[in-house]
Amino acid sequence: MSVLVFTEAANGKIRKTSLEAVNYAANIAQQLSTSVTAVIDGKTDAGILGDLGKAGAIKVVTVSGSNLESGDSALWATALEQVANAEGANVIIFSHDLMGKAIAPRLAVKLKAGVVAGAVGNPVMNGNVMSVAKTAYSGKATAMFSIHSDKKIITLLPNSFPVKLGEGSATVSPMTANVDGVKGVVTVKERKTRSAATAPLPEAELVVSAGRGMKAPENWGIVEELAQVLGATTACSRPVADMHWRPHHEHVGQTGIAIRPNLYIAIGISGAIQHLAGVNGSKTIVVINTDKEAPFFKSADYGVIGDAFDVVPKLTAAIKKFKAAQH
Repeated sequence: MSVLVFTEAANGKIRKTSLEAVNYAANIAQQLSTSVTAVIDGKTDAGILGDLGKAGAIKVVTVSGSNLESGDSALWATALEQVANAEGANVIIFSHDLMGKAIAPRLAVKLKAGVVAGAVGNPVMNGNVMSVAKTAYSGKATAMFSIHSDKKIITLLPNSFPVKLGEGSATVSPMTANVDGVKGVVTVKERKTRSAATAPLPEAELVVSAGRGMKAPENWGIVEELAQVLGATTACSRPVADMHWRPHHEHVGQTGIAIRPNLYIAIGISGAIQHLAGVNGSKTIVVINTDKEAPFFKSADYGVIGDAFDVVPKLTAAIKKFKAAQH
């Protein structure tokens, strides 16, 4: 028996969220006196698989199968069911990202497994019952959820724990999954390469976000410049994405991507509860807004009441000056 972890690679390296999930699985495996098996797409470069061993995996199963590289959740759920049965895994861990949220419920149905989605704490075992913490009431509280089923699935909220790499290593075992005849749910129409300069939102430790206070999409230059100087990932509020000022993959909030960066800078965002629900796990929140009554100020660690078109360029210039003085 082992603890199974679904992992991914991007831009020539194992994703940070995957390494975090393997660390998390290693903690569970220690409680259960077992080991961690990581599962990854069979087309992943073998040269980067060593990081999974350093994160705590003892074995890496590289899975091949018809069209798995498309990221189709129906195909992956079938493939992971076969891996879980072959490995005798009763606990399966995912990152609570786009792939994890898509695959985990499908796999849960197949395995008749209980699920805790978006966990933020290490689980505690009491016999066969696993209890794990997750946020509730849009992040205003923490609740304990218990899984009583024999098979258990947890999706881990990204950036809940720091990644720790040791000196461990893992054996690599190829496997071909039988997904022929499985009706896929994804049609790939176009492929675009994401810039490797910044981290994807779920993994980002620094995020610069903006809302309707920017007035028009052509004004986003000052937001992007601040993000570039900080080495941050850009994000936006839902209205901005709905108006197509920014791409939908930048939308953070209750109906978008939930993030937990070390620093979240919100520019021209009022701070509606739906937005706060996706970002209030941030370690430090900085709000820049002309409206001193904006709800976001109640959740901010630091607040600047002022015009973004005046404040943001000055902030960017100050950061550039500070960085220059360090060299």
